[in-house]
Amino acid sequence: MKKNQHSKQEETPKPTKEERFLGRLNDEIYSFFDLNYERAFSLNEIHKAFSVKDRRTKELFQAVVEDLAESNKLLRHSDGTYTVDTGLRYRTGRVEHANARFAFLVSEEHPDNDVWIATEDLNGAMDGDVVKVAVWQGSKRSGRRSDGRRAEGEVKEILERRHATVVGTLEQTGPRFATLVPDSRRIYEEFYVPAAALNGAKAGEKVILRVTQFPEFGKRAEGEVAEVLGKAGENNTEMHAILAEFGLPYHFDEAVDAEANAISDQLTEEDLKGRRDFRAITTFTIDPVDAKDFDDALSVEFLENGHVRVGVHIADVTHYVKPGTLLEREASQRATSVYLVDRTVPMLPEKLSNNLCSLRPHEDKLTFSAVFELTPEAKVVNEWFGRTVIHSDHRFAYEGAQEVLDGKVEGPFRHELLTLNDLAKKLRAERFAHGAVNFETVEVRFRLDEVGKPLGVFQKVRVDAHKLIEEFMLLANKRVAEFVFHQKKDDPRNTMVYRIHEAPDIDKLQTFATFAQKLGYKLKIDGTNVSRALNHLMESVEGKPEQNVIESLAVRTMAKARYSTDPVGHFGLAFEHYSHFTSPIRRYPDMMAHRLLQHYLDGGQPADRAAYESQCKHSSERERVAAEAERASIKYKQVEFMSELLGEEFDGLITGVTEFGMFVEITETACEGLVKMSDLKDDFYELDKQNYRIVGKRSGRVFTFGDPVRVRVKETNLARRSMDLELVGADRRAFRPEYRADRRSRPDAVPRGKRRERATRRR
Repeated sequence: MKKNQHSKQEETPKPTKEERFLGRLNDEIYSFFDLNYERAFSLNEIHKAFSVKDRRTKELFQAVVEDLAESNKLLRHSDGTYTVDTGLRYRTGRVEHANARFAFLVSEEHPDNDVWIATEDLNGAMDGDVVKVAVWQGSKRSGRRSDGRRAEGEVKEILERRHATVVGTLEQTGPRFATLVPDSRRIYEEFYVPAAALNGAKAGEKVILRVTQFPEFGKRAEGEVAEVLGKAGENNTEMHAILAEFGLPYHFDEAVDAEANAISDQLTEEDLKGRRDFRAITTFTIDPVDAKDFDDALSVEFLENGHVRVGVHIADVTHYVKPGTLLEREASQRATSVYLVDRTVPMLPEKLSNNLCSLRPHEDKLTFSAVFELTPEAKVVNEWFGRTVIHSDHRFAYEGAQEVLDGKVEGPFRHELLTLNDLAKKLRAERFAHGAVNFETVEVRFRLDEVGKPLGVFQKVRVDAHKLIEEFMLLANKRVAEFVFHQKKDDPRNTMVYRIHEAPDIDKLQTFATFAQKLGYKLKIDGTNVSRALNHLMESVEGKPEQNVIESLAVRTMAKARYSTDPVGHFGLAFEHYSHFTSPIRRYPDMMAHRLLQHYLDGGQPADRAAYESQCKHSSERERVAAEAERASIKYKQVEFMSELLGEEFDGLITGVTEFGMFVEITETACEGLVKMSDLKDDFYELDKQNYRIVGKRSGRVFTFGDPVRVRVKETNLARRSMDLELVGADRRAFRPEYRADRRSRPDAVPRGKRRERATRRR
């Protein structure tokens, strides 16, 4: 039997040299498509990729590609392109409606491969809806395509609706009905409102509409008025509308307020039991001049050995907010305070946030503290964590503290402030030496009148007083996280709420580096010294016109910081372990950190990780929504301010380019507007997406990310929080050398000598 098998194997013919070559070629071409699974390729592009030039080899490549398509390893599309057949036909994700013409499907499973969806293929899905999409690669229909190189799709099923309500302005369009125009810049569907569903609302009013019929094939979107917010354009109306648009509350239920108001203002002996007493130690707060809640204070003691004992004292919110209460449920649900331009929507009722838990001067207050003994070189040689009671001696505003640091005024506690500032600078230097990334993002602030109208807009300047507080808060957050992590050496580790920030994706960094290079800056990405390279770039752009543009794009390249029980570290701060411990009045994760720290100080076992991870995800999501609402309020006030400056000209920088125009940030006011492609009359411009620019087909004129331009305010739209600009001038660099070279090489180009001759005659 074995002999027969051996004989049979000997009879199997060996593949010929040509067959082996075809097999290898088949594998190489398939591997090429597999590695570039997100792209579609024509035969000519395949030939270029493999440097194939002769006709016979091209025919051979074509035959192999067609065989791969016949065997269903490749997909052949109607436009003649091919993609690898990944077996992926359906994908689930969330809709992001980018503009009136198209949307994207964004999914966690494919974070770098969004699916392009034409608006007519949304089939009634709206921005934020969770949907199931049929996916194909490249262009499906001739004449209806995105860029022909990305996944496209069509919504087949709506799994979850995001918007039970919609905020917008009513327009009276007939005696029997009105129309709601949504405020959201991502909802392009108008809603029909029957007269019987107006519930007393009138045209021109801003309302919350309860959706009764979502847009579907053959059916219009409909709704009924649930709440009238007020007259459109009024400050209170618009701020409440922004909160409602993002599903954020703007008041507390009576029962929650009542529970807060029932808490006693008086401290008892029971409240002080087991607390370390810091009331005799020099203590003060440093906060914004208009702050009402002071959730952190610093104490300073000068020790005989030349060291300094610094106490970072944080409001003991969890002393008042107990598990199982209405206050706890409300704080958990809100997860964060929300900061709009003209108001704060607190996580906790005023009785707690501005009274009981606010570390106001000359009052005994309950705190949770991190206390450090530091050498003159800012090295921590001893630390202690626990519950305390303090008595703040003074309340500094940042401006007042800075005047003391600058020596402009003597002021109280000058020696303490100068000592803390010296230590803070050394802590900061150590952070950067260990790889922290130095991003100084611009914060926009407004000067408002009594009714909320913006009278001025300016950029917040960070001074030493801000950095002083920041460094000691970072120190406390870091050391608390390290203490919990290292307290228990074996598995399971102690569960903790960490603030994490993953290292940036190398491919995204490389794309950013390519862009920076086009502006004349080098960013060397080798995977080992990323933070050092980024810091070097930030130093290079400091004080330059394009600084804000490059810094904002660098921030967008980074991963977003979030909450998690997984201790993966914080890339931006270069900390292996980092938590949020210092702002429990306004952040629920800090309350969780306080409870966990006390639990472990009391000798407790690792807490239930799953429950805390679930709350971490919720808190991260609420933080994202709150940030979007804050940006919306800033954008509204910027547009409101610029609406008084119609027709005026400003210097600006190009901060984005799209197929429909270029975004320009006005340097003086940090307000961003759009120069529409259709308003560029001197040429027909096309988007060069790979190089972040738009290019004139005839003239070769180029506008790219970061270019300085001169613009005029053309139109503002408060309802959409948008501003249209006109281009009135541009830097001469808009005519790029490479494009001038292209034009000189054309057959009809005038030789340089002849051009000089003509110019002489004209003079």
